[in-house]
Amino acid sequence: MLGGCGATPLAKGLVIAAPRSGSGKTVVTLGLLAALRQRGVVVAPAKTGPDYIDPTFLARAALRDAVNLDPWSMTPHRLKQLAATQATGADLLIVEGVMGLFDGAADGIGSTADLAELLELPVVLVVDADRQSQSIAPLVAGFANWRVGVRVAGVIINRVASMKHERMLTEALAATGIPCLGAIPRNPALVLPERHLGLVLPGEVNAFAGFLDEAATAMGDYVDLDRFQAIAAPLGEGAEDAADLPPLGQHMAIARDDAFAFAYPHLLDGWRSQGAQLSFFSPLRNEAPGGDADAVFLPGGYPELHGATLAAADAFKAGLVAARDRGALLYGECGGFMVLGDALVDKAGASHAMAGLLPMTTRIDRPKRILGYRRLVQSGDLPWPGRLNGHEFHYSSAKQSRLNPLFAATDARGDAMPPMGAVIGRVMGSYAHVIDAA
Repeated sequence: MLGGCGATPLAKGLVIAAPRSGSGKTVVTLGLLAALRQRGVVVAPAKTGPDYIDPTFLARAALRDAVNLDPWSMTPHRLKQLAATQATGADLLIVEGVMGLFDGAADGIGSTADLAELLELPVVLVVDADRQSQSIAPLVAGFANWRVGVRVAGVIINRVASMKHERMLTEALAATGIPCLGAIPRNPALVLPERHLGLVLPGEVNAFAGFLDEAATAMGDYVDLDRFQAIAAPLGEGAEDAADLPPLGQHMAIARDDAFAFAYPHLLDGWRSQGAQLSFFSPLRNEAPGGDADAVFLPGGYPELHGATLAAADAFKAGLVAARDRGALLYGECGGFMVLGDALVDKAGASHAMAGLLPMTTRIDRPKRILGYRRLVQSGDLPWPGRLNGHEFHYSSAKQSRLNPLFAATDARGDAMPPMGAVIGRVMGSYAHVIDAA
Protein backbone atom coordinates (compact mmCIF):
# COMPACT_ATOMS: atom_id res chain seq x y z
CA MET A 1 0.00 0.00 0.00
CA LEU A 2 1.39 3.39 -1.03
CA GLY A 3 1.96 5.96 1.68
CA GLY A 4 1.46 3.56 4.60
CA CYS A 5 3.62 3.16 7.68
CA GLY A 6 7.23 2.73 6.60
CA ALA A 7 6.40 3.38 2.94
CA THR A 8 8.09 5.97 0.74
CA PRO A 9 6.19 9.22 1.34
CA LEU A 10 3.97 10.76 -1.32
CA ALA A 11 4.59 14.24 -2.65
CA LYS A 12 1.98 16.90 -2.14
CA GLY A 13 0.49 18.11 -5.39
CA LEU A 14 -1.32 20.79 -7.31
CA VAL A 15 -2.89 21.32 -10.71
CA ILE A 16 -1.95 24.07 -13.16
CA ALA A 17 -4.98 25.08 -15.21
CA ALA A 18 -6.22 28.03 -17.27
CA PRO A 19 -9.51 29.62 -18.32
CA ARG A 20 -8.88 28.56 -21.93
CA SER A 21 -6.40 26.93 -24.26
CA GLY A 22 -3.59 29.18 -25.42
CA SER A 23 -3.12 30.88 -22.05
CA GLY A 24 0.46 29.62 -21.75
CA LYS A 25 0.00 26.93 -19.11
CA THR A 26 2.38 24.49 -20.85
CA VAL A 27 5.23 27.03 -20.96
CA VAL A 28 4.50 28.10 -17.37
CA THR A 29 4.44 24.47 -16.23
CA LEU A 30 7.71 23.70 -18.01
CA GLY A 31 9.35 26.75 -16.47
CA LEU A 32 8.12 25.91 -12.99
CA LEU A 33 9.32 22.31 -13.27
CA ALA A 34 12.77 23.42 -14.41
CA ALA A 35 13.05 26.26 -11.88
CA LEU A 36 12.07 24.05 -8.95
CA ARG A 37 14.37 21.26 -10.12
CA GLN A 38 17.25 23.72 -10.27
CA ARG A 39 16.48 24.59 -6.63
CA GLY A 40 16.85 20.94 -5.67
CA VAL A 41 13.13 20.10 -5.54
CA VAL A 42 12.24 16.64 -6.87
CA VAL A 43 9.25 17.37 -9.10
CA ALA A 44 7.00 14.67 -10.53
CA PRO A 45 5.12 15.78 -13.69
CA ALA A 46 1.76 14.64 -15.00
CA LYS A 47 -0.55 15.70 -17.83
CA THR A 48 -4.34 15.77 -17.77
CA GLY A 49 -6.03 13.99 -20.67
CA PRO A 50 -4.82 11.87 -23.58
CA ASP A 51 -2.10 14.19 -24.92
CA TYR A 52 1.07 12.26 -25.78
CA ILE A 53 3.31 15.21 -26.74
CA ASP A 54 3.15 17.48 -23.68
CA PRO A 55 4.32 14.67 -21.33
CA THR A 56 7.52 14.40 -23.37
CA PHE A 57 8.24 18.08 -22.71
CA LEU A 58 7.28 17.77 -19.04
CA ALA A 59 9.66 14.84 -18.60
CA ARG A 60 12.51 16.83 -20.15
CA ALA A 61 11.86 19.75 -17.80
CA ALA A 62 11.58 17.61 -14.65
CA LEU A 63 14.21 15.02 -15.61
CA ARG A 64 11.61 12.51 -14.47
CA ASP A 65 9.08 10.55 -16.54
CA ALA A 66 5.65 12.11 -16.90
CA VAL A 67 2.35 10.22 -16.79
CA ASN A 68 -1.08 10.82 -18.34
CA LEU A 69 -4.07 11.20 -16.01
CA ASP A 70 -7.18 11.04 -18.18
CA PRO A 71 -10.43 11.50 -16.23
CA TRP A 72 -12.59 10.58 -19.23
CA SER A 73 -10.90 7.32 -20.23
CA MET A 74 -9.60 6.10 -16.86
CA THR A 75 -11.48 4.87 -13.82
CA PRO A 76 -11.11 6.73 -10.49
CA HIS A 77 -9.07 3.78 -9.18
CA ARG A 78 -6.68 4.05 -12.15
CA LEU A 79 -6.30 7.82 -11.73
CA LYS A 80 -5.62 7.63 -8.00
CA GLN A 81 -3.19 4.75 -8.43
CA LEU A 82 -1.24 6.50 -11.19
CA ALA A 83 -1.13 9.79 -9.29
CA ALA A 84 0.04 8.08 -6.10
CA THR A 85 2.69 6.09 -7.95
CA GLN A 86 3.92 9.23 -9.69
CA ALA A 87 4.04 11.16 -6.41
CA THR A 88 5.97 8.46 -4.56
CA GLY A 89 9.47 9.60 -3.65
CA ALA A 90 9.04 13.13 -5.04
CA ASP A 91 8.75 16.46 -3.25
CA LEU A 92 6.00 17.91 -5.44
CA LEU A 93 3.51 16.52 -7.96
CA ILE A 94 2.66 19.07 -10.66
CA VAL A 95 -0.25 18.18 -12.95
CA GLU A 96 -0.68 20.25 -16.11
CA GLY A 97 -4.31 20.68 -17.09
CA VAL A 98 -5.88 20.47 -20.53
CA MET A 99 -7.86 23.18 -22.39
CA GLY A 100 -9.87 25.38 -20.03
CA LEU A 101 -10.36 24.30 -16.42
CA PHE A 102 -13.96 23.11 -16.94
CA ASP A 103 -13.64 21.97 -20.57
CA GLY A 104 -14.26 18.24 -21.01
CA ALA A 105 -15.32 15.86 -23.74
CA ALA A 106 -18.52 16.24 -25.75
CA ASP A 107 -20.46 14.62 -22.91
CA GLY A 108 -19.10 17.17 -20.41
CA ILE A 109 -16.88 14.63 -18.62
CA GLY A 110 -13.10 14.53 -18.34
CA SER A 111 -12.15 18.11 -17.50
CA THR A 112 -9.15 19.29 -15.51
CA ALA A 113 -11.65 20.26 -12.82
CA ASP A 114 -12.91 16.66 -12.67
CA LEU A 115 -9.37 15.45 -12.06
CA ALA A 116 -8.54 18.13 -9.47
CA GLU A 117 -11.71 17.30 -7.52
CA LEU A 118 -11.12 13.55 -7.65
CA LEU A 119 -7.51 13.88 -6.45
CA GLU A 120 -8.46 16.66 -3.98
CA LEU A 121 -5.71 18.90 -5.32
CA PRO A 122 -5.73 22.73 -5.39
CA VAL A 123 -5.67 24.58 -8.70
CA VAL A 124 -3.30 27.34 -9.77
CA LEU A 125 -4.93 29.31 -12.59
CA VAL A 126 -2.71 30.70 -15.37
CA VAL A 127 -4.48 33.76 -16.80
CA ASP A 128 -3.42 35.37 -20.07
CA ALA A 129 -3.53 39.12 -19.41
CA ASP A 130 -3.23 40.15 -23.05
CA ARG A 131 -5.83 42.83 -23.88
CA GLN A 132 -7.40 43.00 -20.43
CA SER A 133 -6.79 44.62 -17.08
CA GLN A 134 -9.40 44.94 -14.29
CA SER A 135 -11.60 42.33 -15.96
CA ILE A 136 -9.22 39.73 -14.59
CA ALA A 137 -11.03 39.95 -11.24
CA PRO A 138 -14.51 38.81 -12.34
CA LEU A 139 -12.92 36.24 -14.62
CA VAL A 140 -10.94 34.64 -11.79
CA ALA A 141 -13.80 35.00 -9.29
CA GLY A 142 -16.15 33.27 -11.71
CA PHE A 143 -13.80 30.31 -12.16
CA ALA A 144 -13.09 30.11 -8.42
CA ASN A 145 -16.77 30.03 -7.47
CA TRP A 146 -18.18 28.00 -10.32
CA ARG A 147 -18.00 24.56 -8.74
CA VAL A 148 -17.93 23.33 -5.17
CA GLY A 149 -15.10 20.86 -4.73
CA VAL A 150 -12.71 22.66 -7.10
CA ARG A 151 -10.46 25.05 -5.17
CA VAL A 152 -8.63 27.77 -7.08
CA ALA A 153 -5.84 28.49 -4.60
CA GLY A 154 -3.65 30.88 -6.60
CA VAL A 155 -3.22 32.78 -9.85
CA ILE A 156 -0.23 33.29 -12.13
CA ILE A 157 -0.73 36.19 -14.54
CA ASN A 158 0.90 35.61 -17.93
CA ARG A 159 1.96 37.95 -20.76
CA VAL A 160 1.90 41.19 -18.78
CA ALA A 161 2.64 44.21 -20.99
CA SER A 162 4.26 46.62 -18.50
CA MET A 163 4.70 47.48 -14.82
CA LYS A 164 1.64 49.74 -15.03
CA HIS A 165 -0.35 46.86 -16.53
CA GLU A 166 0.84 44.55 -13.75
CA ARG A 167 -0.25 47.01 -11.07
CA MET A 168 -3.74 47.32 -12.58
CA LEU A 169 -4.06 43.53 -12.74
CA THR A 170 -2.83 42.78 -9.22
CA GLU A 171 -4.89 45.56 -7.62
CA ALA A 172 -8.04 44.23 -9.31
CA LEU A 173 -7.20 40.65 -8.40
CA ALA A 174 -6.76 41.56 -4.72
CA ALA A 175 -10.54 42.02 -4.43
CA THR A 176 -11.05 38.30 -5.10
CA GLY A 177 -8.98 37.22 -2.08
CA ILE A 178 -7.14 34.69 -4.26
CA PRO A 179 -3.36 35.03 -4.00
CA CYS A 180 -1.42 36.28 -7.01
CA LEU A 181 1.68 34.09 -7.14
CA GLY A 182 3.38 36.04 -9.90
CA ALA A 183 3.10 38.15 -13.03
CA ILE A 184 5.18 37.08 -16.05
CA PRO A 185 6.08 39.71 -18.65
CA ARG A 186 5.33 39.15 -22.30
CA ASN A 187 8.37 37.41 -23.82
CA PRO A 188 8.55 36.24 -27.45
CA ALA A 189 11.28 33.78 -26.46
CA LEU A 190 8.75 31.81 -24.39
CA VAL A 191 6.96 30.27 -27.37
CA LEU A 192 7.13 26.65 -28.55
CA PRO A 193 6.63 25.77 -32.25
CA GLU A 194 3.57 23.76 -33.29
CA ARG A 195 2.37 21.65 -36.21
CA HIS A 196 -0.76 19.72 -37.19
CA LEU A 197 -0.95 17.51 -34.07
CA GLY A 198 0.14 20.20 -31.60
CA LEU A 199 3.62 20.92 -30.32
CA VAL A 200 6.61 19.47 -32.14
CA LEU A 201 8.66 16.95 -30.19
CA PRO A 202 11.39 18.30 -27.85
CA GLY A 203 14.19 16.79 -29.90
CA GLU A 204 13.05 18.82 -32.91
CA VAL A 205 13.05 22.17 -31.08
CA ASN A 206 16.26 24.03 -31.81
CA ALA A 207 18.05 24.92 -28.58
CA PHE A 208 15.34 23.41 -26.37
CA ALA A 209 17.73 23.50 -23.43
CA GLY A 210 18.09 27.25 -23.95
CA PHE A 211 14.33 27.67 -24.10
CA LEU A 212 13.96 25.70 -20.87
CA ASP A 213 16.57 27.86 -19.14
CA GLU A 214 14.73 30.99 -20.32
CA ALA A 215 11.44 29.64 -18.97
CA ALA A 216 13.02 28.61 -15.66
CA THR A 217 14.61 32.03 -15.26
CA ALA A 218 11.29 33.75 -15.93
CA MET A 219 9.49 31.64 -13.31
CA GLY A 220 12.29 32.15 -10.79
CA ASP A 221 12.27 35.91 -11.35
CA TYR A 222 8.54 36.55 -11.47
CA VAL A 223 6.80 33.76 -9.50
CA ASP A 224 6.98 33.29 -5.73
CA LEU A 225 8.15 29.69 -5.81
CA ASP A 226 7.98 29.25 -2.04
CA ARG A 227 4.37 30.38 -1.96
CA PHE A 228 3.62 28.22 -5.00
CA GLN A 229 4.97 25.13 -3.21
CA ALA A 230 3.10 26.00 -0.02
CA ILE A 231 -0.24 25.79 -1.87
CA ALA A 232 0.27 22.09 -2.63
CA ALA A 233 -1.93 19.61 -0.76
CA PRO A 234 -1.81 15.86 -0.06
CA LEU A 235 -3.46 13.55 -2.55
CA GLY A 236 -6.92 12.35 -1.60
CA GLU A 237 -7.27 8.94 0.00
CA GLY A 238 -8.35 5.79 -1.76
CA ALA A 239 -5.56 4.80 -4.15
CA GLU A 240 -6.08 1.12 -4.99
CA ASP A 241 -4.60 -1.20 -7.57
CA ALA A 242 -6.43 -1.05 -10.90
CA ALA A 243 -6.51 -3.91 -13.39
CA ASP A 244 -4.06 -3.27 -16.24
CA LEU A 245 -4.74 -4.17 -19.85
CA PRO A 246 -3.04 -7.52 -20.56
CA PRO A 247 0.12 -7.45 -22.70
CA LEU A 248 -0.25 -8.21 -26.39
CA GLY A 249 2.25 -11.04 -25.97
CA GLN A 250 4.87 -12.40 -23.61
CA HIS A 251 7.64 -10.81 -25.68
CA MET A 252 6.44 -7.57 -27.20
CA ALA A 253 8.59 -5.78 -29.78
CA ILE A 254 7.62 -2.10 -29.73
CA ALA A 255 8.61 0.48 -32.35
CA ARG A 256 10.17 3.56 -30.76
CA ASP A 257 11.61 6.59 -32.56
CA ASP A 258 10.39 9.94 -33.90
CA ALA A 259 7.92 8.19 -36.24
CA PHE A 260 6.48 6.01 -33.43
CA ALA A 261 6.64 8.15 -30.30
CA PHE A 262 3.13 7.94 -28.85
CA ALA A 263 3.01 4.96 -26.49
CA TYR A 264 1.34 5.60 -23.13
CA PRO A 265 3.74 4.94 -20.22
CA HIS A 266 0.98 3.50 -18.01
CA LEU A 267 0.35 0.75 -20.57
CA LEU A 268 4.04 -0.13 -20.85
CA ASP A 269 4.42 -0.16 -17.06
CA GLY A 270 1.32 -2.34 -16.71
CA TRP A 271 2.64 -4.86 -19.23
CA ARG A 272 5.99 -5.05 -17.46
CA SER A 273 4.27 -5.56 -14.11
CA GLN A 274 2.45 -8.57 -15.60
CA GLY A 275 5.73 -10.17 -16.60
CA ALA A 276 5.88 -9.31 -20.29
CA GLN A 277 9.27 -8.75 -21.87
CA LEU A 278 9.36 -5.45 -23.78
CA SER A 279 12.02 -4.82 -26.42
CA PHE A 280 12.27 -1.70 -28.56
CA PHE A 281 13.40 -1.16 -32.13
CA SER A 282 13.66 1.79 -34.51
CA PRO A 283 12.07 1.49 -37.95
CA LEU A 284 13.75 4.78 -38.92
CA ARG A 285 17.11 3.06 -38.35
CA ASN A 286 15.83 0.11 -40.40
CA GLU A 287 15.70 -2.18 -37.38
CA ALA A 288 13.41 -5.21 -37.41
CA PRO A 289 11.38 -6.48 -34.45
CA GLY A 290 13.02 -9.28 -32.50
CA GLY A 291 12.74 -12.63 -34.23
CA ASP A 292 11.35 -14.29 -31.10
CA ALA A 293 8.68 -11.65 -30.40
CA ASP A 294 5.16 -13.04 -30.27
CA ALA A 295 3.63 -9.54 -30.61
CA VAL A 296 4.66 -6.36 -32.41
CA PHE A 297 3.23 -2.98 -31.41
CA LEU A 298 3.50 0.01 -33.74
CA PRO A 299 2.39 3.07 -31.72
CA GLY A 300 1.27 6.36 -33.17
CA GLY A 301 3.59 9.15 -34.13
CA TYR A 302 4.60 11.03 -37.25
CA PRO A 303 5.25 8.49 -40.04
CA GLU A 304 3.95 11.06 -42.55
CA LEU A 305 7.11 13.12 -41.87
CA HIS A 306 9.38 10.15 -42.61
CA GLY A 307 7.68 8.48 -45.58
CA ALA A 308 10.78 8.07 -47.74
CA THR A 309 12.87 6.69 -44.86
CA LEU A 310 10.22 4.16 -43.91
CA ALA A 311 9.68 3.16 -47.54
CA ALA A 312 13.40 2.36 -47.79
CA ALA A 313 13.49 0.41 -44.51
CA ASP A 314 13.57 -3.04 -46.09
CA ALA A 315 14.78 -4.90 -42.98
CA PHE A 316 12.01 -3.34 -40.90
CA LYS A 317 9.29 -4.27 -43.37
CA ALA A 318 10.68 -7.77 -43.88
CA GLY A 319 10.69 -8.21 -40.10
CA LEU A 320 6.98 -7.38 -39.96
CA VAL A 321 6.22 -9.92 -42.69
CA ALA A 322 8.26 -12.56 -40.87
CA ALA A 323 6.44 -11.83 -37.61
CA ARG A 324 3.09 -12.22 -39.36
CA ASP A 325 4.15 -15.46 -41.00
CA ARG A 326 5.15 -17.03 -37.67
CA GLY A 327 1.78 -16.11 -36.18
CA ALA A 328 2.76 -13.11 -34.06
CA LEU A 329 0.13 -10.50 -33.27
CA LEU A 330 0.78 -7.23 -35.16
CA TYR A 331 -1.08 -4.21 -33.81
CA GLY A 332 -0.82 -0.61 -35.04
CA GLU A 333 -2.35 2.56 -33.61
CA CYS A 334 -2.86 5.70 -35.71
CA GLY A 335 0.59 6.22 -37.30
CA GLY A 336 1.38 2.56 -36.72
CA PHE A 337 -1.88 1.63 -38.45
CA MET A 338 -0.88 3.79 -41.42
CA VAL A 339 2.46 1.98 -41.74
CA LEU A 340 0.76 -1.44 -41.85
CA GLY A 341 -0.95 -0.39 -45.10
CA ASP A 342 0.20 -0.51 -48.71
CA ALA A 343 1.09 3.15 -49.11
CA LEU A 344 1.24 6.49 -47.34
CA VAL A 345 0.68 9.70 -49.30
CA ASP A 346 2.45 12.59 -47.61
CA LYS A 347 1.51 16.28 -47.41
CA ALA A 348 3.26 17.02 -50.71
CA GLY A 349 1.28 14.29 -52.49
CA ALA A 350 4.19 11.84 -52.77
CA SER A 351 3.31 8.17 -52.28
CA HIS A 352 5.57 5.95 -50.17
CA ALA A 353 5.39 2.15 -50.02
CA MET A 354 4.64 0.87 -46.52
CA ALA A 355 4.56 -2.67 -45.06
CA GLY A 356 1.76 -3.96 -47.32
CA LEU A 357 0.11 -6.06 -44.60
CA LEU A 358 -3.27 -4.34 -44.85
CA PRO A 359 -4.60 -3.46 -48.33
CA MET A 360 -5.18 0.25 -47.78
CA THR A 361 -3.68 3.63 -48.59
CA THR A 362 -3.54 6.47 -46.09
CA ARG A 363 -3.03 10.07 -47.09
CA ILE A 364 -2.46 13.42 -45.44
CA ASP A 365 -2.34 15.62 -48.56
CA ARG A 366 -6.04 16.37 -48.08
CA PRO A 367 -6.00 17.11 -44.34
CA LYS A 368 -9.15 16.90 -42.28
CA ARG A 369 -8.88 16.96 -38.50
CA ILE A 370 -10.51 14.05 -36.68
CA LEU A 371 -10.47 14.47 -32.92
CA GLY A 372 -12.34 13.01 -29.97
CA TYR A 373 -12.81 10.29 -27.41
CA ARG A 374 -14.09 6.91 -28.54
CA ARG A 375 -15.84 4.01 -26.85
CA LEU A 376 -14.69 0.90 -28.68
CA VAL A 377 -15.93 -2.67 -29.04
CA GLN A 378 -13.25 -4.87 -30.56
CA SER A 379 -13.63 -7.73 -32.99
CA GLY A 380 -10.00 -8.85 -33.34
CA ASP A 381 -7.62 -11.07 -31.39
CA LEU A 382 -6.50 -8.34 -29.02
CA PRO A 383 -6.14 -9.97 -25.57
CA TRP A 384 -8.07 -7.10 -24.01
CA PRO A 385 -11.61 -6.70 -22.72
CA GLY A 386 -14.23 -6.39 -25.41
CA ARG A 387 -15.03 -2.79 -24.48
CA LEU A 388 -12.30 -0.15 -24.42
CA ASN A 389 -11.86 3.59 -24.09
CA GLY A 390 -9.64 5.44 -26.52
CA HIS A 391 -8.89 8.69 -28.28
CA GLU A 392 -8.62 9.64 -31.94
CA PHE A 393 -6.56 12.59 -33.24
CA HIS A 394 -5.26 12.70 -36.82
CA TYR A 395 -5.33 14.65 -40.07
CA SER A 396 -4.89 11.71 -42.43
CA SER A 397 -7.52 9.37 -43.87
CA ALA A 398 -7.49 5.71 -44.86
CA LYS A 399 -8.98 4.17 -47.98
CA GLN A 400 -9.42 0.44 -47.71
CA SER A 401 -11.08 -2.36 -49.68
CA ARG A 402 -13.75 -4.36 -47.86
CA LEU A 403 -11.67 -5.13 -44.78
CA ASN A 404 -13.23 -6.32 -41.55
CA PRO A 405 -13.08 -3.43 -39.06
CA LEU A 406 -11.25 -3.81 -35.76
CA PHE A 407 -13.65 -1.70 -33.70
CA ALA A 408 -17.26 -0.69 -33.58
CA ALA A 409 -17.17 2.82 -32.14
CA THR A 410 -19.21 5.58 -30.58
CA ASP A 411 -18.15 9.09 -29.67
CA ALA A 412 -18.13 10.50 -26.13
CA ARG A 413 -21.89 11.19 -26.29
CA GLY A 414 -22.62 7.63 -27.35
CA ASP A 415 -23.46 8.50 -30.95
CA ALA A 416 -22.47 5.83 -33.44
CA MET A 417 -19.29 6.37 -35.46
CA PRO A 418 -18.24 4.55 -38.63
CA PRO A 419 -16.47 1.24 -37.88
CA MET A 420 -12.76 1.78 -37.24
CA GLY A 421 -9.62 0.08 -38.46
CA ALA A 422 -9.01 -3.23 -40.15
CA VAL A 423 -8.21 -6.88 -39.35
CA ILE A 424 -6.63 -9.59 -41.44
CA GLY A 425 -5.89 -12.61 -39.27
CA ARG A 426 -3.55 -11.42 -36.53
CA VAL A 427 -2.62 -8.18 -38.29
CA MET A 428 -4.81 -5.33 -37.11
CA GLY A 429 -4.97 -1.67 -36.24
CA SER A 430 -6.99 1.52 -36.27
CA TYR A 431 -6.69 5.27 -35.74
CA ALA A 432 -7.73 4.89 -32.10
CA HIS A 433 -5.19 5.21 -29.29
CA VAL A 434 -6.46 2.74 -26.67
CA ILE A 435 -6.13 4.12 -23.13
CA ASP A 436 -7.95 1.76 -20.78
CA ALA A 437 -10.74 -0.76 -20.42
CA ALA A 438 -14.18 0.81 -20.50
